[in-house]
Parts: sequence; structure tokens; C-alpha cells
Amino acid sequence: MSAVEAASARNATAAVSDRGWRGGLSGLGWLVRRECLRVFKLWTQTVLAPIVSSILFILVFGLSLGARIRDFGGLDYEVFIVPGLITMAMVQAAYNNTSASVFQGRQDRYINDVLSAPMHAWQVNLGYAVGGVVRSLAIGLGLVALAIPLTGIGVEHPLVLLAAVLIGLIAFSALGTIVGIFAETFDNHTFVSNIVILPLVFLGGVFYSVVALPAPWEQVSHANPLFYLVNAVRYGFLGQGDVGIGLSLAVVAAFALPLYGWAQWLFTTGRKLKA
Repeated sequence: MSAVEAASARNATAAVSDRGWRGGLSGLGWLVRRECLRVFKLWTQTVLAPIVSSILFILVFGLSLGARIRDFGGLDYEVFIVPGLITMAMVQAAYNNTSASVFQGRQDRYINDVLSAPMHAWQVNLGYAVGGVVRSLAIGLGLVALAIPLTGIGVEHPLVLLAAVLIGLIAFSALGTIVGIFAETFDNHTFVSNIVILPLVFLGGVFYSVVALPAPWEQVSHANPLFYLVNAVRYGFLGQGDVGIGLSLAVVAAFALPLYGWAQWLFTTGRKLKA
């Protein structure tokens, strides 16, 4: 998220932060509504921009270079890279949404309104996570709608795809919450996105099959949790992957649970929030 987007998001959040209680919504419903309003009041930045960036990847790397690259398991290259690109766009959006929202709330002190509201800690944690998931799903659905006519990709296992996406997005929404709580400057949360998440996704097999890597890089890739998320999403779309779908879902879940639990603990204890 750019500094301009962050400033715009701060204004949008402030505009909606005092709504909801008078409307009779539950605490969780109010927080989810506020987080969704943050996203859709700035939809050209929060939803449209990631879609355009990913479509450019498909056009440049898939359709332009695809004819020069050998097929992957009988698939055209542009079809092969679509699941990874969708995953990349969604996990970055989930992380950016919660990290920016929590960080701005701490900086501008309006997170105190959330913490003092009649809500349990689990409701606060879930509310922020749902905001990240909603933004990511909007991006993912937009990409799927455009990728189908561009590449002809289909969905082989919709339930597996849904499970992988939801678990992965919860993980990165929770990671964003954690970073948003601990970040002291805006650069802290962009550092994790650009220096940690983006390289891990690229090295997780977005543009290539990990089994084609020479040793020891294939084994190194298997230590990357993002590899298993990309693999699970690819299996949901294409019905094939580099490792079994059971293992992929298990690793993604094992990655998500501690992160979500950590975020929950931070809200329960008020660490870095009640100072």
C-alpha cells in the first residue's frame, strides 16, 4: 500500500469509525462493516489496482512469452501462472488491509474506540480478519472473471479452492494484524510486505514448477509455507500440483493457526494497544 493510499484509507476509516452503534448493529457486525467501507470507499486503490497489476503479469508473462515457454504438465503457460498470480494478489491484499487498518488506528487513536466497545477480543480479531478476507476475495473474484476469457482457465475442485483461499487469507490477515500492532512507522509494515511476503510468494512456484528446480532449491522451496498455499490454489483451479493436496492444506492450516492465535492473544492482553 502506498503512502497516498494509506492517507486516503485513514480519512475513509475516520469517516466511518463513529457509525454503526446507533444503527443497531452488533459489535462484530459494526467492525466488519467499517472495515468493508474502508475497502470499497477506495475501491480503485484497494481492489482495482491489484487486479490491473495481476492482469498485466498475465498479459506480459503468459500471453506474450507463453508461446516460447514449454508447457507445464500439458498446460499452457498462461494457464499455469494464473493461480499463483491470484494467490499473490490476494495474500498481499489481506496483509496490507489489516496491517494498515490496525497501524492507522493506533497512530490516530481511534482503535481505542474499538477496544472500549462492548466486544470480546475474539470479535475484534475476527472483525479485522474479515475485512482483509473481503478485500482479497473481491480482488480474487475480479481476477477470475477476467482470467477465464483471457486464458480459458477453469475450476476443477471448487471446495478445495475455497478452503485453501480462506485459510490462507485468514493467515495473512492475522499476520497483518500482528505487524500493525507492533509497527512503529509506516515503513515497518511495508517492509514485511515487500521484503518478506513478496519474495516468498515468487519463490513459492508462481511462475514455475518447483519440481523442475535443481537440488537443493527444490528442498528449500518445500520449507516455504507460501509454496503450499500456491500449490493448493493451483490444485483447486487445475486439478494438479507439485505435492499432495492434503499436505498442502495441512501446512497452510499449521501456518494460519499460530498467527491467528497470536493476533488473538494480542487483543486479549492489550499488548501494544493499551499504552
